[in-house]
Amino acid sequence: MAGGREIKTKIKSVQNTRKVTRALEMVSASKIRKAQDRMRASRPYARLIRQLISHIGQANTDFVHPFLTQREETRRVGYIVVSSDRGLAGGLNSTLFRRLLADMKSWQDQGVEVDVVCIGQKATAFFRRLKVNLLGSVTHLGERPQLEQLVGVMSIMLDGYSEARLDRVFLCYNDFINTMAQKPRIDQLLPLPVEEALETRHDWDYIYEPDAETVLNQVLTRYVESLVYQAVLENLASEHAARMVAMKSASDNATKLIDTLNLSYNKARQAAITQEISEIVGGAAAV
Repeated sequence: MAGGREIKTKIKSVQNTRKVTRALEMVSASKIRKAQDRMRASRPYARLIRQLISHIGQANTDFVHPFLTQREETRRVGYIVVSSDRGLAGGLNSTLFRRLLADMKSWQDQGVEVDVVCIGQKATAFFRRLKVNLLGSVTHLGERPQLEQLVGVMSIMLDGYSEARLDRVFLCYNDFINTMAQKPRIDQLLPLPVEEALETRHDWDYIYEPDAETVLNQVLTRYVESLVYQAVLENLASEHAARMVAMKSASDNATKLIDTLNLSYNKARQAAITQEISEIVGGAAAV
């Protein structure tokens, strides 16, 4: 059994760790509300523009935008991966990466090449260690991500698809379900999927001004940007929720460990006192 002094040192160390985990838990608890508010505020726009794009995709027009065109053959795919900038968020990032690697392998087994752009420090560090064609990255978005910070990495994939260097583009992120549940998702970004509820073609079309190509270029680009921005907000809320839960679990485990160490310390102290009494009694008997 370890000595009393050694056990006291361990107790103090665990207590200091518990202070850190409790502080991180409270910080995440205070930030998650604001992150949820920003996420929910952007959801109506993303939902309505998705409906608009579904109508446009089914309308009868002489101009067919490249983003709405299904390629007959898939030779190269691209992934936009959204992760957190910081760790201590439980298995949030690792769960997403495991699912993403499985999806990438399924394409690579078919002879399809893979390109990746990363949003977030964790994804950037992870894919730099792998044999993956990393085209670009952006990190340190902060608590208030701005669309201007994401335009660069999005343009890489949009231009690649428009110029036929990419045949499909996927968006990978953690979807915020609730505080206790976050779900990794891999959504097809390009070509734009058509909503099942609107698969029946319309017999009408929009009136475009100045022309269909100019309007669709603007609308479809805004649509893709809204999806990526919404994914970043969803992932940010998921990060704070996962960190809050992970730090609470760590604090609870530290409390249990402190109780166990205190019990061990009391036993060691009792054994030391018993030994001292035995020595005193033995010495007195010898005299």
